[in-house]
Amino acid sequence: MSGSRDSSASYPAEGPAEEAGPVVVRPVAAPPPPFPLPPLFGKYPFEGVEVHDPGLLPYLYLHPIYAPHTEGRLAGRPFLKTHMHLVERLANSLMKGAKFTGKKSKALATVRKAFDELAQKEPGKNPLQLLVDAVENAAPREEVTRLQFGGISVPRAVDASPARRLNVAIRNIALGAIQASHKSTKAIHSCLADEIRLAAKADQTSFAVGRKEEVERVAQSAR
Repeated sequence: MSGSRDSSASYPAEGPAEEAGPVVVRPVAAPPPPFPLPPLFGKYPFEGVEVHDPGLLPYLYLHPIYAPHTEGRLAGRPFLKTHMHLVERLANSLMKGAKFTGKKSKALATVRKAFDELAQKEPGKNPLQLLVDAVENAAPREEVTRLQFGGISVPRAVDASPARRLNVAIRNIALGAIQASHKSTKAIHSCLADEIRLAAKADQTSFAVGRKEEVERVAQSAR
C-alpha cells in the first residue's frame, strides 16, 4: 500500500537538532629550521633564556635570529613591536639619544660591547638572561593618570598594560645608561652594562629600578 511505512527505515529522533559548534583552528608552531641558528653576536645562546613574569611573556620576542635588525619593516605598523627582538628594541631606545641618532650599527655595537662586559663581570651567566631579568625588574605595574571632575584634576592610580610596562622598562634602561655616560668618563657600553647588571639584581641604585619604584610609590598614594 502506498500509505504504509517501512518499519526497517531509520528516521531522525524527534526534537531540535543539535547544531555543530564552531571549528576552532589552533595555531601550529612553526617547524624548526633545518639548519642550526648561530647564537646572538656569535657568543650568547638563545636556549635556556626564561621569562618569569607571565604578563610580559607574550610581548618579549626572544626567538633566535641571525641579526637583531628588521631594517624598518615593522615601523609605523601598530602592535608589531612584539615581533621585534628585545636586543633590537634596546638598540632603538639608545638611538633616541643625541649621540646615536640615526646610527643603528653603532647602537648595536654598543649593546654587543655591553654584553661582552657583562659576560666578564658575571661569569657563568648569559647576558641575554640578565637583560630579561632587568626588564622584568624595571617594568612598573602601576602608573598615575589625572581625571577631570568639573574644574578639579584628581590623580588616580591605573594598572599598566604589559606592552606599556615593557616599553617603559626598555626606555628607562637606555635612558639610565645615556645619563650615566654624561656624568662620568666611562664609555656608554660600560654604563649600559652596569645598568643592566644592577637592574637584573633589582638594585635601587639602578636608574630604571629607581624610576619604577618612584612611579609605583606615587600610584600607591593616589589609589
